[in-house]
Amino acid sequence: MADLWLAGGRGPRPLSPANGDRRPVHSPRVYDVAVIGGGIVGTSAAWALVERGVRSLVLLEAEPKLAAHQTGNNSGVIHSGLYYRPGSLKARLCVAGREALYRFCQEHGVAHQQCGKLVVAASREELPRLEELARRGEQNGLAGLRLLAAEAIKDYEPHCVGAGALMVPQTGIVDFVQVTECYARLAEQAGAEIRTGVGFLKLAASGSCLVLETTAGPLHARHLVNCAGLHADRVARRCGMEPGVQIVPFRGEYFRLVAEREHLVRNLIYPVPDPRFPFLGVHFTRLVHGGVEAGPNAVLALSRHGYTKTRLSLRDVAEMARYPGLWRMAARYWRTGLAEQWRSLNKRAFVRALQRLVPEVQPKDLVPAGAGVRAQALDRSGRLVDDFWIEPGERMIHVLNAPSPAATASLMIGREIADRALTHFALDCLARPQP
Repeated sequence: MADLWLAGGRGPRPLSPANGDRRPVHSPRVYDVAVIGGGIVGTSAAWALVERGVRSLVLLEAEPKLAAHQTGNNSGVIHSGLYYRPGSLKARLCVAGREALYRFCQEHGVAHQQCGKLVVAASREELPRLEELARRGEQNGLAGLRLLAAEAIKDYEPHCVGAGALMVPQTGIVDFVQVTECYARLAEQAGAEIRTGVGFLKLAASGSCLVLETTAGPLHARHLVNCAGLHADRVARRCGMEPGVQIVPFRGEYFRLVAEREHLVRNLIYPVPDPRFPFLGVHFTRLVHGGVEAGPNAVLALSRHGYTKTRLSLRDVAEMARYPGLWRMAARYWRTGLAEQWRSLNKRAFVRALQRLVPEVQPKDLVPAGAGVRAQALDRSGRLVDDFWIEPGERMIHVLNAPSPAATASLMIGREIADRALTHFALDCLARPQP
């Protein structure tokens, strides 16, 4: 399965734990749990499960390193929980996960900073939506939110303009690859086995065991957790489950401010998002290791690994073309889709969107900074699934939708998976309470 082997992204990233390799995995050993996917959600789930008492666990990652896709190719923002419907899994796990992540980073020496962000209304017409965001944030437990008049914006961002803004102090920045590596190291120390360069192909049952066919041979496990991200729906189908959704890849393209223009942005500056979509609009983000990025947009990609405009997978395109949900979404939002495509092809159009926040930004101030691909679940009616979706099956748990803010919420998603395993898996070792 070549699609499980292709790597790509926005530049070199730290290597996965040193014991990851492609040694044959076939052996008489039967693992209690096999986790598929070595991103931030998969490694968090693995750690949570072994902390709960799972005696033998193996994590399989098809790429030669961890965090090769969504985790390693985002802007590194610790989200506050501002945007999400109160009571939703996203809202609950993001808010709790944000605070857990700050504590984790402090304890384990992971590069991070709680710097806050501005959400800016570019016009007076956007002010009611800004006020609604503030109400939603308060419903989600965010304290200290401040609605700012136009003249107060410059106290926080001197080069930003707008009709008003919302100051969100809980937002921060972090190195999510470093977080993932730390989860993996802790999982290994607790007894997990992590294997990189091993792709999952298909599943069969053999008595009380599941037989995972992999690119390194067969592997036996009693239970399976699917955290495959961009391939989560395919893994579910290979496991005999019809997920009811299809992963549609959206490429998010980034620019970086040249060094002499980084002073235009102090921290994070976001627009008021369109409430119809789970995307936040192009924005400015200061990076934890230095520099300022601008983006991302949200362009339908022609490959699940479509990190460039020219990357094409005929299989992925054919699969999307056959899916009725894509055509129903396109019929509803074709104008927005064309606008995103134009902004992808025309740098000046991209810059004009940024100038609504910081008018001084010019095309010469921006250089390309690569792209990430978001795994977005789409149902057959054409609805973009707007919440995390974790679905149990017989001896399995499938994470079918975990886009942003999954990285922020990763600790809590891992614990949620462990909780569901306690309910759905017949593992005596999981009866022990979590430390």
